[in-house]
Parts: sequence; structure tokens; C-alpha cells
Amino acid sequence: MPRTAARGGPQTRARISQVATQLFLERGFDGVTVAEVAREAGVSSVTVFKHFPRKEDLLLDRADDALEVLRTAVRGNGDVLTELHEATLRLVDERHSLSGLKDGSVPFFATVAASPALIARAREIADELQQALAEELAAGMDPGDAALLAAFFVAGYTTVLTRTAARQLAGDTAAEVADDHRGRVDHLFAKLADGFEN
Repeated sequence: MPRTAARGGPQTRARISQVATQLFLERGFDGVTVAEVAREAGVSSVTVFKHFPRKEDLLLDRADDALEVLRTAVRGNGDVLTELHEATLRLVDERHSLSGLKDGSVPFFATVAASPALIARAREIADELQQALAEELAAGMDPGDAALLAAFFVAGYTTVLTRTAARQLAGDTAAEVADDHRGRVDHLFAKLADGFEN
């Protein structure tokens, strides 16, 4: 029997996301409808779409968190590359879901990899984050350099995440994957520093 949830607010959003994620991991993204998510979460389909405009966003629901990490780093007091580097390493240390190292990530990666719709949405989110980062950076540097740095960072970090996901799906140990991930993050920022530091 579906559990009931409040009609609005962050608790409702969290409940819908939790239910949707569980269903998608169990049955695959294409095997679950929004109506089923709504029924299991104890809300209407209208309420689901109020919180998640696209079905894909029910699973890929960390874009706002990623944007907040980027904004906080760019608006910090230090050098922007240093701030971004430290923010990215904090995600690793915390095993945050945005690092791809959170416990239990393998079923998530497998679900995304099996769905062209989720892969396409993930690319759209990366594009949106790149644009937002470029706008933030442009407040403190040449807009052309800001656009380049945002593009290089997002593409580079996407490459790191993709490799981290592939290694976990291949069965590598968590420690091995985390060490490799951290090393590739450091390498990414070393390359960025070569091009963007005076």
C-alpha cells in the first residue's frame, strides 16, 4: 500500500525522489511510469511534475546541488581554480553523490547507462551547469576566458566521473576507485592551471 506524503515542500520532493529512485533501480528507467511513482509516493502526477518537470530529473536530481557547489567555489575568497579544486576534493572526501563515489552507486550507474533518455538528460544538465559556471566566472574574468574555463572544467570533470563509473561497474574496489578518482581530479586541475594561471 502506498505511503502518503505531504502535498508540498522539500519533504515531499525528497519522498518522491526516494520512491522514484528505488523503482528505477529495481525495474529500469523505462519500466516505471510517472503515474506509478506518484501512486507509490502517495501524491498526484501533477505534484510529481511540480517538483520534477521531467521524468529524468526524478533520478538525476542533483543539478541544484552541483550548481551550489560551483557558485560557492567561484564566490570564495581565494583563486578560483584553487577554490574549485578544493571543492571537488571535498566531494571525494565526503563520498558525496556528486563525486560518483557514494556507497551504492553501482546500481545508479547501471540504470543510467541502460537508458538513452537518462544519458541525454545528463548531457543537458552538464551543458546547463557549464553555462551557469561561465556566467559566474565572467563576474571576475574576461567572458571569453570564463566560457573556456567553464567548458574545460565541466568536460574534464565529466570525463573523471565517467571513468569512475566505469571502474565501479567493472568491479574495482572502492579504495582503488577513490584513489584513481582523486588522482585524475588533481591531474585535471594541473592542466587547467597550465592554461588559466598567469
